[in-house]
Parts: sequence; C-alpha cells; structure tokens
Amino acid sequence: CDIKNYSLQYVIFHLYKCLFLSFSDARGQYVVTQTPVVKAVVPGQPVSLNCITSSNVYSNNPWYQHKPGGAPKLLIYHATTLQSGTPSRFSGSGSGSDFTLTISGVQAEDAGDYYCQSSAHSGGVFTQ
Repeated sequence: CDIKNYSLQYVIFHLYKCLFLSFSDARGQYVVTQTPVVKAVVPGQPVSLNCITSSNVYSNNPWYQHKPGGAPKLLIYHATTLQSGTPSRFSGSGSGSDFTLTISGVQAEDAGDYYCQSSAHSGGVFTQ
C-alpha cells in the first residue's frame, strides 16, 4: 500500500478487497469485489470506484480512505451520506449489491487506499 512513488501529474488510487471476508454456510460464500484495483487519474478529473457484493447487503455500506501511517477515515456511510469533514467532491451511490464512490475532481491529497465495507445477514448469521 505504498503511495510515495506517484508523479505530480497523477494520483494513484490503490483499491483492494478490504474488509473482505468469505463466509461459508449452507448458502455459500459472501464475497466483496472492488474495482478497479489500481487507478491513475489526472488531478481535476473525476473517478469512480465500484464495490460489488455477491448478495444484497445492508444499506449502511460505508467507504473509507486510508493513508500510510494513519487510521482509516470514514468518508461516507449509509451508502450516500457524507461524514462530517468529508469534502463535497466525494459522493456515494448505489444499493442492493452495487455501490460506487465518486470523486468529482481528484486532488493530489486524495491519493490513498479506498475501502468499502459490506454487511449481510443470512440464516441468523451476521457477516461483515
């Protein structure tokens, strides 16, 4: 998750299957997939990051930003609600099993790792 080596002309977003847990029960596995894995963006341009789950999830579906040496920072919760202090260039959308984080005009300070968190309930078992 090293973001030190990016040029001034590009902001690199490292996306991983964070908070990714596979849970096996009679209904199978619960899988979260984030795309793209790595995204290079010219500052000022928009970028969208997707999070797709293998089944419908609770609408909370928060998005986090993480930078080296710091704690993950909550950006968006309930899929679309900006956490206090989150710049208005960030927005969230989606429901069910497909969620998107959009940054309308990327800035160099936005470089980092972006994680979605998904939760589901099946057969009396809560999976996150």
